[in-house]
Amino acid sequence: MSQQQYKSPLHRMTQETPTSLWNDSASVSELEYAIDHGAVGATCNPVIALTVAKQDMDYWRDRILAMISEMPLATEDEIGWRLVEEVSKRGAELLLPIFERHKGKNGRLAIQTDPRYYRNAGAIVRQALDFSRLMPNMIVKIPVTDAGIKAVEEATAEGVSVLATVCFTVPQCIAVAEAVERGLKRRREAGKDTSSMAPICALMVGRLDDWLKVLAAREGIILDPGYLEWPGVAVFKKTYKLYRERGYSTRLLSAAFRNHMHWSEFIGGDVIISPPCKWQEKFNASDVAVIPRIDTPVDTEILRKLQDKFNDFNRAYDENGMTTVEFDSFGPTVRTLRQFIAACTELSFLIRDIMMPDP
Repeated sequence: MSQQQYKSPLHRMTQETPTSLWNDSASVSELEYAIDHGAVGATCNPVIALTVAKQDMDYWRDRILAMISEMPLATEDEIGWRLVEEVSKRGAELLLPIFERHKGKNGRLAIQTDPRYYRNAGAIVRQALDFSRLMPNMIVKIPVTDAGIKAVEEATAEGVSVLATVCFTVPQCIAVAEAVERGLKRRREAGKDTSSMAPICALMVGRLDDWLKVLAAREGIILDPGYLEWPGVAVFKKTYKLYRERGYSTRLLSAAFRNHMHWSEFIGGDVIISPPCKWQEKFNASDVAVIPRIDTPVDTEILRKLQDKFNDFNRAYDENGMTTVEFDSFGPTVRTLRQFIAACTELSFLIRDIMMPDP
């Protein structure tokens, strides 16, 4: 295929490099756009399901009313999670041909476990098993908390392809990869197949940047503002290097986009970038060169300044910067879980307004 035949910069990336494209939404129209530009996967969570329902309320209102009738004893929360499942299944159906063509490595839809279970490994695993049975190409999101790491190992041992989420740091990524390896080893020792499993660890690079900007404003830290666009990139590149050196089975995924570097700096790696559709449109309209940059190191001066100014950057960048217990109280973890949990509540409110409208 000549350069003139590529539909977009993202399409060119997927055709010329090992870097894969996913869509950070299960919206059918957005996923169709992404697939047309080379995407081979997608994600869903309560925030995304809520957004999808609001964007296409004509369709989903009727479906929610049908669920209310089909589930006469269900709470608003239970119907909300059925909605998450249905949104995810619709996306998974679009991706199923890709899943079959790629023999399981790609073509998956990531569905997120209830973020309110972040302290309960058993509840996470039980829900992960249920979600994994919805479609053959489901991959299940598990938060990288202390309990989440335990759940990653157990779910992997049970044959669930896991996508670790709520992850911002090198220590979290390493803990995920090691938990996956333990789970795969246990499964193989039990004589069970692992050939179609495709574990992923999502680094929410932009949310680490966001947190350091919060700290800079809170603590009156002054430095070149451009430097605060690099923390997530630095963590991602260091993690990718460690993953390659150690031969982990887990692939990295870049999420939480704030600038083009959360795409462009990772081109060339055997990794996944997962931007929302609006970011894909921005990237596809840009003149950013599609060239491999994954092995280009972050400027040492930027790293030095970040390390000098922010202890939380050191905790994120140092492989031993945090214990698993400390994952739960790390600023970006708390902020992200609170957002996800709030979306669960808002989703229940949306169902309640349809189930029992205000007279």
